[in-house]
Amino acid sequence: MRILVIGSGGREHALCWKLSQSELIEELYCAPGNGGTSSVATNVGIAANDIDRLLEFAQENEIDLTIVGPEEPLVLGITDSFEEAGLNIFGPNAFSAQLEGSKDFAKRFMMSHGIPTARYRTYTDLNDALKGIDEFTYPLVVKADGLCLGKGVTICEDRLSAEKALKESLQDKIFGKEGDRVVVEEFLTGTEASLLCFVSHNKLFPMESAKDYKQIYDGDKGPNTGGVGCFSPSPLFTPQLKQKIRDSVLDPIERGLEKDGHDFTGILFIGFMIEGDDPKVLEFNVRFGDPETEVVLPRLKSDLGEIFFKALSGDLKEEDMEWDEDPCVTVVLTSGGYPGYYRKGYEISGIEMLPEDLVLFHNGTRLEAGKLLTNGGRVLSLTATGAYEEARSRIYKSIGLIDFKDKSYRTDIAKL
Repeated sequence: MRILVIGSGGREHALCWKLSQSELIEELYCAPGNGGTSSVATNVGIAANDIDRLLEFAQENEIDLTIVGPEEPLVLGITDSFEEAGLNIFGPNAFSAQLEGSKDFAKRFMMSHGIPTARYRTYTDLNDALKGIDEFTYPLVVKADGLCLGKGVTICEDRLSAEKALKESLQDKIFGKEGDRVVVEEFLTGTEASLLCFVSHNKLFPMESAKDYKQIYDGDKGPNTGGVGCFSPSPLFTPQLKQKIRDSVLDPIERGLEKDGHDFTGILFIGFMIEGDDPKVLEFNVRFGDPETEVVLPRLKSDLGEIFFKALSGDLKEEDMEWDEDPCVTVVLTSGGYPGYYRKGYEISGIEMLPEDLVLFHNGTRLEAGKLLTNGGRVLSLTATGAYEEARSRIYKSIGLIDFKDKSYRTDIAKL
């Protein structure tokens, strides 16, 4: 089989790393890839949102299956284009991708099908929004409706900060058209957790749970990021909670997808807020999470390529997925200044000194003239399996071996 993975982050490196172990796969490509994917796949210099060129490449190279990593090409309709050309592709079509591409669409889906979530209102007019926030208590949450690379969510502690967030989105257009509509939500308390699911024609097959760290500083302080650390599984996911999530969330999602006319095959990421034994859905993503992928896939003992093909054909079963019982932890090394302004192009050294029992996923790197350089806000994900404290200890003991200018990271990942 010839496989094409689309994307350039840590998620795509983890996908390529796992797929490279599949007995089904003979040729593996990654477009555009990064400095790490090149060690397990052939990088292809095509941007992830250049659907026409990706389609042309897949046709010319007789690609048997394309796997879409990031959300943007899914929202733009890459699946529709590939399917119209008769090509296999793993990822939801543009209609189903609205579950991530529009927070209002997702909230309406949840409310319509009885999926527990925060109370909300949606606004397109600033004056209406400024009046509407009086219906909420503080803190409240303001979310730009569209895709904002994890940066369109603001937790507002008082009316002044809520007004600022609404004006930035609806008046100042800091998120462009992605912020032309905003969702205002009640603030939920509890502990966040993530659950990735393989989806085969509207049927959900949950993977192992994970807990990611979105805020940039220790103690969950500072602005939100795309995720700077993660571990799997989440201790919150007891057998009792898993059953409650199946009954109150996964089954209603399956019924809702059928009722609303979806034919969803791909990944559904469900972000939860869990308080006691009460799970509520914060968000949907329609692709593998990042950095969740970096801790979930190392625990998958089954052949990932086989899972993808079975999901496409409708033959996937729960027993097709076997998991390692050992937890997995990842710590993301970031560029100084991220998630705000940061510089790229700094040389990375010391990778060859890492112990063999660690796995290094590249989030934002590139190879240039034989040198590995930083190429993003999130640069590298240092990953280890084992008991939580033992795994995190091995990671933090090795972080000093890797060096690049303005390197930064949280010191409290998986500190339970």
